[in-house]
Amino acid sequence: MADYSATRDRVEHYFDRSATKVWERLTSDAPVSRIRETVRQGRDRMRAIMLSRLPADLRGARVLDAGCGTGLMTAELAARGADVVAVDISPQLIGIAEARLADGLRQRVTFAAGDMTDPAHGRFDYVLAMDSLIYYATPDITAALAKIGNRTDQSIVFTVAPKTPFLMAFFGVGKLFPRADRSPVMVPQAYAALARAVPNLARIDRVTSGFYISECLEMRS
Repeated sequence: MADYSATRDRVEHYFDRSATKVWERLTSDAPVSRIRETVRQGRDRMRAIMLSRLPADLRGARVLDAGCGTGLMTAELAARGADVVAVDISPQLIGIAEARLADGLRQRVTFAAGDMTDPAHGRFDYVLAMDSLIYYATPDITAALAKIGNRTDQSIVFTVAPKTPFLMAFFGVGKLFPRADRSPVMVPQAYAALARAVPNLARIDRVTSGFYISECLEMRS
């Protein structure tokens, strides 16, 4: 997974060194620009959609929040009673997530900075991966899902950037600027191609909110 590793390193560099403050503000109640507000609203809606795929009562369940960011999903899973392993490639974002987590939920959450596919994280009932696979090519996504899926008993709910004309144009423009310090570019995915490679895959919903366009998919075990 050489391409996966290279992309993962770029994502880590971006979120841990370039965009930490942006994401800390975006995922808070602080005022943001109108464009970023649409992104915030889109992410809030997508998080609710993904959580709706899991039982309301998660007591006794072990859940991986794969790419937990600043911990919004982690907190909601723990509030439902889950034992959560919250993993993110960015130690800076993990630090924010830990600081924000309510004291009453701390005993339910284990934070880890690193690769979300690492077998050392153990086995899970459910996995949620919100916008943490959107920078990877189709073969890397399918390989990552296979690695995590081998240790998941119920389902993996994840998002991709759908292959729409807008996102394809955005992807094309991004490739024109291969500067080392630019933000990672989303790689739009065709559902048909993913469905051929990923077993038991289903479309759940799509969210379009300004510049935020994301599709929720589910892989059942």
